[in-house]
Amino acid sequence: MYDVAIIGLGPAGATAARLLDARFKVIAIDRKSGAEGSSRKPCGGLLAPDAQKALSKFNLTLPKDVLVDPQIFAVKTVDTGGNLLRYYPRFYMNLDRHKFDMWLISLIPPHVEIARDAICTDIQKTGDFYKITYIRDCTKYEIEARFVVGADGANSAVRKRLFPKREMPRYLAIQSWFKEKHQTPFYSCVFDAEITDSYCWSISKDGFFILGGAFPKRDGKRRFALLKEKLHRSGFTFGEAVKTEACLVAMPRGIRDFCPGRGGAFLIGEAAGFISPSSLEGISYAMNSAHMLAATLNSESKNPARRYRVKTIPLRIKLTLKHLKAPFMYNRVLRGIVMRLGIKSIKIAEQAQNVGV
Repeated sequence: MYDVAIIGLGPAGATAARLLDARFKVIAIDRKSGAEGSSRKPCGGLLAPDAQKALSKFNLTLPKDVLVDPQIFAVKTVDTGGNLLRYYPRFYMNLDRHKFDMWLISLIPPHVEIARDAICTDIQKTGDFYKITYIRDCTKYEIEARFVVGADGANSAVRKRLFPKREMPRYLAIQSWFKEKHQTPFYSCVFDAEITDSYCWSISKDGFFILGGAFPKRDGKRRFALLKEKLHRSGFTFGEAVKTEACLVAMPRGIRDFCPGRGGAFLIGEAAGFISPSSLEGISYAMNSAHMLAATLNSESKNPARRYRVKTIPLRIKLTLKHLKAPFMYNRVLRGIVMRLGIKSIKIAEQAQNVGV
């Protein structure tokens, strides 16, 4: 019997586990074990300014072994349909996403029980408690908790089991790692309406070149292959393929896709739909929503679900406003106007440009 069961230990779950009062008996269930070959989050691994701000709010100091080379401060933005190329200043931090997640887990206090390398298979409401079933080392475990926290991303088992009518749009994120062949490392953001109505990306990282994108689920593999083919013709260079990874990513379309939870079941981070619809940045929203939930439970509110919903209002308003920004990124005509005018873009010295359109 536990007070709180947290499903998932990404930035959302790890932050909630770290901030909950020691008086709670807490268990956190997570797929990752830390061992080579264990579950890892397929992610480009860029820490956006909003995520950096979230870390600073908690007075967290990022260890240097989490960072990777190179650190780049301009994003090459490519619109293949309009044959447009612009550079925009961006102050991202290039990091190893798995090491970042494991570092956040290492900050969880020892009174929190962690079930590593475990898969949650079922969640049911039983009276005033939640019955949670998970498998670890081929053994099935059943526990009960007063509160359950879904921090398990776009494919959230908690959301699917307890809020089946609140399904949100999801895309298939695919990315491949190649040996780096470009003389000058770079980041890029690629738009192509034929491939996806979201966006694609490339990142140089510690001698590798990552190409990825968010695609409609029905034919993501074909679209990814088309992306690689088009970019190769445009001057992108792909070395030896190392690995390909994929996961679902939440793509909320509006305020109706946000689901903070109810009763004793809560959703934080991407599981709640808290992810930027324009950039797909989710780490800042994961950490901030986790902080809001921990503060709610620590306060011993008589109606924690209502209090948490109220606390997340500013966050949901911010994300709703980003939906207003999204058309200027994803609408070909509006994006074309912005790029042609060069709004907020910077000029790169000609000899520094390593690929064209």
